[in-house]
Amino acid sequence: MKKILGCIRKADQDFSLIEEGDKIAVGVSGGKDSMALLYALHLYQKFAPVKFELVGITLKLGFPGMDFNPVVEFCKKHGIEYHLVDTEVYEILKLNASSDGKIPCSLCSKFKKAILIKKGTELGCNKISMAHHADDAVETLVMNTMYNGFLSTFKPKMYLDRTDVTFIRPLVYCYEDDIIAAANRHVPIVPSTCPMDKHTSREDVKQLLKKLYAQYPMAKQNLLNSLSNGDRVSLFNDFNDKE
Repeated sequence: MKKILGCIRKADQDFSLIEEGDKIAVGVSGGKDSMALLYALHLYQKFAPVKFELVGITLKLGFPGMDFNPVVEFCKKHGIEYHLVDTEVYEILKLNASSDGKIPCSLCSKFKKAILIKKGTELGCNKISMAHHADDAVETLVMNTMYNGFLSTFKPKMYLDRTDVTFIRPLVYCYEDDIIAAANRHVPIVPSTCPMDKHTSREDVKQLLKKLYAQYPMAKQNLLNSLSNGDRVSLFNDFNDKE
């Protein structure tokens, strides 16, 4: 967990993620990433340069067989405010499934985001913290390039003016392997029963990148570094023809 905290501190310093008096809602799916984030931010409260409040929010999407009692007990043990929110997301997703039975991940993401913002604002939160990490950022870059034809990834900090809420991603410098190691030691994990888990385009890109890293180990850090080198981007529509 020490390595995770170091990465969160650096992200906070680089992107001013957490400010004095913030009340931050953490979207807690029960998976390794969100549980590690919740616990790490709880620990970060003890030595962060500013004072902030923390709230864990789990959306019960309706996937069968998911037991969040271990998360409830974990939060009680550590004195973390925590809320379980009932939703009908899965029922709606099934109504919008494709002809081969696949549920739309993009629609699920939109529902989760909207409900999380609504609950967070009801609880007086001005920021929503998501558990997207360094590997997610690179995968998003590659997916947008391959499937959409443009270079883009998510931002560590994004203000949503329609809802007056700011999204933050404190794990953007943390690699998934380090999160797994920390989560296995420190937090309970609720396995996802989503039928699309491990069967998405993102999973395909994840496996593609693993093969790339195995052959070119330096690519892992360099791809992450590239996301901060915006001043060195050179594309066709850059009309500066000087070298």
